[in-house]
Amino acid sequence: MTAQAEAPASEFSFIYITTKDKSEAMAIGRALVQERLAACINVFDNMEAIYWWGDEIYEVGEVVLIAKTRSELVAELTARVQSMHSYNCPCVVALPIVAGNPAYLAWLGHETRQAVGV
Repeated sequence: MTAQAEAPASEFSFIYITTKDKSEAMAIGRALVQERLAACINVFDNMEAIYWWGDEIYEVGEVVLIAKTRSELVAELTARVQSMHSYNCPCVVALPIVAGNPAYLAWLGHETRQAVGV
């Protein structure tokens, strides 16, 4: 794909999401892509997490998703993840893309929808 108009990298974000297992990760990832809240999802299985919850330290296996999306869709994407997620307080954090392949960034823009109300 060739970039017709180069979008600034700052218009896009990586969203880091953790889930309890691969089936939950795949269900969330599939929904985000089908609804065009993300252009692409990467799933990383067999991750280990160590964290405080309440008064205890936990060590558990998790699955990580990285979603690539428009920065303007972060709030909608976060709400969608929360609606599907099994955790009370799921990790859904956005990291801005500060630079990248212009053709890839154009593809991200093309494959995601506009934010509601924009």
